[in-house]
Amino acid sequence: MSDTVSPEKIREVYQRITAEVGRVIVGQEPIVRLLLVSLFARGHCLLVGVPGLAKTLLVKTLGEVLNLSFKRIQFTPDLMPSDIIGSELLQEREKGLEFVFQPGPVFANLLLADEINRTPPKTQSALLEAMQEHRVTVGGKSWLLPNPFLVVATQNPIEQEGTYPLPEAQLDRFMFSLQLDYPGKDDEMEIVRRTTLKELPTLTPSVSVDDILAAQRLVLAVPVSEHVLDYAVELASATRPARQGAAQVSRDYVEWGAGPRASQYLILGAKALALLDGRVTPETADVRAVAHAVLQHRVITNYRATGAGKKSKDVLDALLKTVKEREY
Repeated sequence: MSDTVSPEKIREVYQRITAEVGRVIVGQEPIVRLLLVSLFARGHCLLVGVPGLAKTLLVKTLGEVLNLSFKRIQFTPDLMPSDIIGSELLQEREKGLEFVFQPGPVFANLLLADEINRTPPKTQSALLEAMQEHRVTVGGKSWLLPNPFLVVATQNPIEQEGTYPLPEAQLDRFMFSLQLDYPGKDDEMEIVRRTTLKELPTLTPSVSVDDILAAQRLVLAVPVSEHVLDYAVELASATRPARQGAAQVSRDYVEWGAGPRASQYLILGAKALALLDGRVTPETADVRAVAHAVLQHRVITNYRATGAGKKSKDVLDALLKTVKEREY
């Protein structure tokens, strides 16, 4: 691919990537698809799932297929910001002693932040600043991160003792929150068969860094119809209970709705999703396809929802049925 990359070419590359990933990862096609959407849209992902669902293997496999540099950080309570972004070390040079910057593991194209909620807020914020600014500052100097740069953070939803949950403002930095579930019986049998009878195959890179950068530029250049733009903004706005004309389900069960960043990510996600299918412009169906991943961690339910057993997913299910497209 090149700067003249076409939607058809991106679709072809996407099919090659998923086929290669499928040699190692069984199932999880929707997760792989949305991870690629976030990469092409310059977003970051939060993976939520219990241990043993191959979250680390999935991200590492994707890095190998995409030919990206990959690093993993295991977040712990004693992890410091310098352990992530790097630090200046005093070293002897020809001119005498001087400070030399030693880059941390954040300097990678694809970074897996394992169990991000196990480290204190000070360390969490160091990573989140890098995600937002695509640079780190040490000793008064700024250092650019590699391009492309994708952070995939994981959280364990069932073990919360001794953790530091991400505040809502920091959760908002993630484009997608993706829920990994247990595999079906057939998939689990295939997982056991592959991992206990033979070694995992050696993967062949299916795309270059230049290809990914060209795809990211194309996502920004993709045109969006006015009715699709209106639908995305209307859907995000419908989650805000204080808005005039807000949906009843939001007034009943939502404390705080999604902000404007959600509208941006709905459109960027829809554009990238359309390109993966070889289409030149997104439709409202593409917005709906990424709605849960974009909105579920941005919709904060209230005490009534807790009493009624309602979660943000239930609110979004109702909104996707009630929010209609506006005719132009």
